[in-house]
Amino acid sequence: MNWQEVCSHPALKDLPFKLETDRWGHIVMSPASNRRSRLQSLIARLLDRAVDGGEAFVGCSLATTEGVKVANVAWASADFLRRHGNTDPYPSAPEIVVEVLSPSNSRAEMEEKKALYFARGAQEVWICSDEGVMTFYDTVKARKLSLLVPAFPTRVELPF
Repeated sequence: MNWQEVCSHPALKDLPFKLETDRWGHIVMSPASNRRSRLQSLIARLLDRAVDGGEAFVGCSLATTEGVKVANVAWASADFLRRHGNTDPYPSAPEIVVEVLSPSNSRAEMEEKKALYFARGAQEVWICSDEGVMTFYDTVKARKLSLLVPAFPTRVELPF
């Protein structure tokens, strides 16, 4: 199945899972949790408040050499959005790509996703733990603060 077929397939529309594909076009599903969804929304709101000239959004589909990956949150500049609009999936990565970890994510999976996002042009990849602790990566190493959004908190906390 190609990505458009996955997105438009009636049986896949209301699943309580995040869908991605692997390099062979097989569908890969991850269970959704309300806590993780709330962290994603909070990160997107904080990004929108902290950075002008673009837009933060959840569920960013990105074509990679290993299939279509769906970043939990992304921030794209106005220039990126002018170039790519609502293309599904994006052929290149927005400037900031964020993954919110779930219990099923392995370290190896996150390392692979970081490499795939950077290979598609992401400037930073952020990883948020289930506890809300943020780790910021550029193409060289992990950083205590984001270089693109230095004011972004190192820990995001849900109100309740």
